[in-house]
Amino acid sequence: DEATAGAAELIEACYAADGLLWSSPLYQGTISGALKNALDWLHLLGDRKPPYLHDKVIGLISTAGGTQGLQAINTMEFSVRALRGWAVPYVVPVASASRVFDDDGKIQDEAVELQLRTLGGEVVRVAERFAADHTVHRQHECNRAAERVMVEGLSFGRSLNLDETAASGLDDVHVHFGPGVVFVCEVEERL
Repeated sequence: DEATAGAAELIEACYAADGLLWSSPLYQGTISGALKNALDWLHLLGDRKPPYLHDKVIGLISTAGGTQGLQAINTMEFSVRALRGWAVPYVVPVASASRVFDDDGKIQDEAVELQLRTLGGEVVRVAERFAADHTVHRQHECNRAAERVMVEGLSFGRSLNLDETAASGLDDVHVHFGPGVVFVCEVEERL
């Protein structure tokens, strides 16, 4: 496969980055064809040392015309893992995107703006942590990010219910912060 000039630029930018934000509109229950095509080019990173997006920190955003947006996030998360990256546990599915952004793409909803800033902050924080300490335990860092975001969610007056999951040892945690915002982190064990 011979990369076009634009694809080569994308490949090199992704490989050089410490952190990335991926965003896609929800089309037919999945990511856009344009993002899928861009991600497909990243297979050319397989021969690098380290390969693919090894230990890159990636934040995930989706937009939807209706109330569902997690299908695109789920698809992107599978791609992150396939490319050996790390998705931060806080994700931002933006429901009813036409009410959130104006015609020029500016954010009109302060809650969504806060969510996007939180996501960007988490990507930077975790990427800096990964860059500073090559021995850091990645799952532990994921768990710490999850706890930090949960606390921030509580401080902004959103409800949080972990009762049964926390008591059972935290196999999978799905925490809902409010309409359109879902925080998901797979946790192997309580640290």
